[in-house]
Amino acid sequence: MAEEKQVKSIDKATLDMLAKANEEGISTAFDRAENMKPCPIGVDGSCCKNCAMGPCRIPLAKGKEETPEEHAKRVGVCGATAETITARNFVRMIAAGSAAHSDHGRRVVEAFKLMAEGKTKDFRIIDEQKLLKLALDLGVKIADRSNQEIALDIARICEAEFGKQNGELLFTRLAPIKRQDIWRKSGVMPRGIDREVVELMHRTHMGVDQDYKNLMLQGARTPWPTDGVAV
Repeated sequence: MAEEKQVKSIDKATLDMLAKANEEGISTAFDRAENMKPCPIGVDGSCCKNCAMGPCRIPLAKGKEETPEEHAKRVGVCGATAETITARNFVRMIAAGSAAHSDHGRRVVEAFKLMAEGKTKDFRIIDEQKLLKLALDLGVKIADRSNQEIALDIARICEAEFGKQNGELLFTRLAPIKRQDIWRKSGVMPRGIDREVVELMHRTHMGVDQDYKNLMLQGARTPWPTDGVAV
């Protein structure tokens, strides 16, 4: 029994909650995942329902080696190959995840700005050194300025980062220099979060980008910000 639980999670609190749910007869995602039989085509990522002319199902060839000519004939209505469909499905999940996590961070920035403007009593600055370090990282002037003034400049910069159209996200500077160099050489250094998510959704629409390698490259460029990274 303990071994079965360990497979589900290595987190003790999660295991305790799963045990409690089991005792009370409450169904969890873990239970439903065990009982659900995945679609044999969808599990390979080769089912596409991105437009109203589908769903298009491009199952992998079973029990035989395909010639390049045979493989090229197995396409969806828009001409997408199995590789393109799989890439589209995968990077759309990346876009959705980035949108969700970035919006968590956006709400933090909104609350931070309200605090800086003195419009809320629920939040306050409790770590001045962290505020000043962040100001230096973002190029905000510190000398002879109050914490509220500094915080407001930081909030405005962070707001602009979400929709930045060109240039690199400022918070990529917090990554190790070697990692930044790899991102730049690979062409995956992200611009604004909103910009990358929109481009990814655009490219994965029918009739736009059919190159699965290009789609995966854009997926790598779409950031997954940590909740609250801005502050």
